[in-house]
Amino acid sequence: MDPLQGLLHGFSALGDPQVMLALVAGVFLGTLVGVLPGLGPVGAMAILMPLSFQLDSTAAIILMAGIFYGAQYGGSTTSILVNIPGESTSVVTCLDGYQMTKRGRAGAALTVSAVGSFIAGAAKK
Repeated sequence: MDPLQGLLHGFSALGDPQVMLALVAGVFLGTLVGVLPGLGPVGAMAILMPLSFQLDSTAAIILMAGIFYGAQYGGSTTSILVNIPGESTSVVTCLDGYQMTKRGRAGAALTVSAVGSFIAGAAKK
């Protein structure tokens, strides 16, 4: 399967309302758990895994992926706002993000983090 076919197949899977709901719920819940310091993406997936037991396989995998990427992004929120990394991968975000918050630019720092997380998540192979 070439990359274009895979991309089209992925977008066709999002046409199912259950899959789209699983994606949105996974990202939202993953972000909520990711904001808690000390709970990273793996912890978020372990805590929220029972939510996937009643879903079909495609929706369950998409839910888990949403939780993972949401938790990765959620860890940067505490790094930017309170200078406490939510996980080990957000330590570097404390350096610049918190300095921007102290200068009144927290919204810009959170926006850059969200856009960067989206681009990095979309570009992964």
